[in-house]
Amino acid sequence: MSDDFDGDWLQLREQFDSRARSVPLALLLAEALPVRPRILDLGAGTGALFRWLAPYIGRTQIWTLVDADARLLERAFNDIGEAAEQVGWIVTLPKRQVMLIHTPVGVWRVEAQLADLAEAPGNLKLDQADAVVSTALCDLVSRPWVSRMAATLRVPFYAALNVNGHEGFYPPHADDRLIARGFRQDQRRDKGFGGRALGPDAPREMARAFRAEGFRVVTAPSPWHIPAATPNMAEALADGHADAAGKSLPPVLRARIEAWRRARQLQAARGALVARVGHADLLALPPSVAKTALTIN
Repeated sequence: MSDDFDGDWLQLREQFDSRARSVPLALLLAEALPVRPRILDLGAGTGALFRWLAPYIGRTQIWTLVDADARLLERAFNDIGEAAEQVGWIVTLPKRQVMLIHTPVGVWRVEAQLADLAEAPGNLKLDQADAVVSTALCDLVSRPWVSRMAATLRVPFYAALNVNGHEGFYPPHADDRLIARGFRQDQRRDKGFGGRALGPDAPREMARAFRAEGFRVVTAPSPWHIPAATPNMAEALADGHADAAGKSLPPVLRARIEAWRRARQLQAARGALVARVGHADLLALPPSVAKTALTIN
């Protein structure tokens, strides 16, 4: 896997991720899990999905955080431990890369696994998992990757915050379409998962792949709403779009891209830049589980 992710960016986006994810879909997953579930978190980063989802599962659980970046996994343990202690829970570290969080609803065990997700699922211990989960991962992967995962899994697959192509910055700018075109091209380049990335096609392609294997698939919208009152996030989002467009579009357009960036940076600094990024959450339930799971409203 070639793309790297900055821990500070993951921290910046965490509050927006938390607000965007579908709670009904998370509760549907929780109901589909056994009493003491074992959860494999792919591309876990700093552990943000664990911090959000574990309380909805609400009972004793075992998580394995999988990532290709050892620094992010180390930060995940630090951030998870600090968050637990802030609410008064006891945290113990019985051995290296294992954390126990003693909560009122049971002990939450967190482990770490360093792995290249481009090789998944072959390098994962899927027979030891009751669910495979992820956040903002599956729009980076390729169609063959998703097909392999769907063909291999016999447990629920939950993928949150997959981009769907519905996004925009406000107020409008004359070069918004130019930036969007370059950004979309960058979304679809090979991100190291053995083929072109799914990008905004991820929700549709995942649903197709898992349904073909007999899974019941449920989706829910999970858009980011970036208000003008959060200038750091708005500016970071605009910078990311400009960087991606600069990589994808011809050099002759560089001046227009940078002019768009400067305009958006100025708007963000003035508290006048608003953005929306469309996402979709997806839950795929295998036939044995789908028969007993509730229908999402």
